[in-house]
Amino acid sequence: MKGAQAVVECLVEQGVDTIFGYPGGMILPLYDALYDDKLIRNILSTHEQSAAHAADGYARASGKVGVCIATSGPGATNLVTGIGTAFMDSIPMVAITGQVDTTLLGRDAFQETDIVGVTMPITKHNYKVKDPKKLVPVLREAFEIARSGRPGPVLIDIPRNVFFADVDYTPLTPEKKKHQKPDVDFMICAAEAEEVMLQAKRPVVIAGGGIVSAGASREVIEFIEKYRFPVAETLMGIGAIPHSHPQLLGFAGMHGKKAANNAIAAADLVIALGSRFADRQTGSRDKYMKNTKFIHIDIDPAEIDKNIASAIGLAGDMKTILRLLMKREPQTKLDAWWQRIEGWREEYAYDYSVNRLTLPWALHHVAGVTAGKPFAFSTDVGQHQMWAALHLHIEEPRTWLTSGGLGTMGFGLPAAVGAQMAFGKKRRLVHIAGDGGIKMTGSEYYTIARLKLPIISLIVNNTSLGMIRQLQKVMYQERYTACEFDYPMDFVGYAQSFGIPAEAVATPDEFAAAFDKAVATEGPHVIVLNIHRSFVEPMTKGGARLNEFVDFN
Repeated sequence: MKGAQAVVECLVEQGVDTIFGYPGGMILPLYDALYDDKLIRNILSTHEQSAAHAADGYARASGKVGVCIATSGPGATNLVTGIGTAFMDSIPMVAITGQVDTTLLGRDAFQETDIVGVTMPITKHNYKVKDPKKLVPVLREAFEIARSGRPGPVLIDIPRNVFFADVDYTPLTPEKKKHQKPDVDFMICAAEAEEVMLQAKRPVVIAGGGIVSAGASREVIEFIEKYRFPVAETLMGIGAIPHSHPQLLGFAGMHGKKAANNAIAAADLVIALGSRFADRQTGSRDKYMKNTKFIHIDIDPAEIDKNIASAIGLAGDMKTILRLLMKREPQTKLDAWWQRIEGWREEYAYDYSVNRLTLPWALHHVAGVTAGKPFAFSTDVGQHQMWAALHLHIEEPRTWLTSGGLGTMGFGLPAAVGAQMAFGKKRRLVHIAGDGGIKMTGSEYYTIARLKLPIISLIVNNTSLGMIRQLQKVMYQERYTACEFDYPMDFVGYAQSFGIPAEAVATPDEFAAAFDKAVATEGPHVIVLNIHRSFVEPMTKGGARLNEFVDFN
């Protein structure tokens, strides 16, 4: 068969049912092959960056490999931000780009770009397929690399003439993977970790995004319940432990809950599960590590000791490791430790009493309305993202989608498109964005309207780049520049121009009525929250310990 048809066959055999992309000359042979396929939904985005974010959102929501396609040159380079976002958050994705014919490579042909060279630092692996005989093996290998071990994006660059070439395609015969038993050295380390864990008087577990990737939430819950460990979550780990679990302290880090940050700062042992100890999570690493031992469990050996010198590092399958660590019964009673933690919880409980509309209050209302119902949440990046992490109640894995490592503004809306395609009618997306980020990829409202996706979109309009303004207050003596939107934008009219019902609210009662109405309707809905400029609290001081906070008074 022709190369383009072989690509489609490989996508189907890999379980791909949805792809996101934007056409162009060098990728048109693949689009033409997709014309006859009835098994793959071909979603046309409004921009290649949005296609990458949508594939990312699809992968986060489904646990499957997301797929995006684009043409050569600007089409391929427009994918870069989305690929980088997936790479930093360890999201399995395959990006397929068209390329100029092999006879034109290196000749600066029209729309030729070395996308393999461009994306090498932000992919697990990438390929330029010049030999048609290698096309099918490369596609299969790419999916295996994307989903195995620590997941991540893989790029395949295919010259146009390879799409037209004759290739041999033989249906894939699944191979059973052999289970590898831990070696002796690993077992010794696990026994040492278990001993350290059982002797700790002030332990804290940090739940990272690796728990979600590993599908290990049940095992982690069994682990913390058996040993009565308090657990804090990273931005990417939200949803790994149900918000309602009594041992969950909540989101920790630069804008983390004070109870969670205080517990980590006072801990004598931190057990990190699938977390890479990013700078927004640790603050000053020297102060973070002082008087604390660490057990670091991660699928990627490269993460062990990279940011934090661990007392013990265990690299491998999280479920297997947790089973090894749960063989013995608890030895240390943690009553005194939990008493301190409950004191922090009580002292720093958030007061939702307001006399005007605030985003924490609005998100608290959203949490109440959606409790026990099939909803998922995607956010953009900025103040609203931190407020969402603090005030939403995420109960299940893969129902929280946000850009963590790269911090990509514009991520939320196209990611919501991908996630909604993955969920179908089983779950509904609530999307949250700031007035800055929505200007970047708001054109995806067109895709939402065209596909009649039931996404409820909340636009937080504080007429500013709120997080930039917050940093300028804390670090730049309130010299506010390039962060305030004094020229107004009609966000309601913008959404309505795509045929989406929209309304603006400015009071708690107005928001409650608008959100309740949106939940009661089946189609897409946009609510614009006109709120005052304010600052996200808590916020840790720069270069300080996690429990040293900025005073905004």
